Amino acid sequence: MRLDKFLKVSKLIKRRTQAQIACQNNRVYLNNHVAKSSSIVKVGDEIKIVSPVLLLRVKILQVPVNNQFSDDLFEVIEQTKLTEE
Repeated sequence: MRLDKFLKVSKLIKRRTQAQIACQNNRVYLNNHVAKSSSIVKVGDEIKIVSPVLLLRVKILQVPVNNQFSDDLFEVIEQTKLTEE
């Protein structure tokens, strides 16, 4: 499955176009490399998403079939708030 589609189906990013833009802006990493939205993800891969306010690292536990969301698609490894309120 493509990275942008996985991000949308897993609800890590709300829309697929937003996932594509995040990849274009070098805010998404797949296995510690800057990722393209067309990168293929598989079980065991690690995704890091860097936004202005949050750093999120997840490990893929399952690639969804038929675009169905499941609670066990990924495991959060690290979640760090980058700004203080």
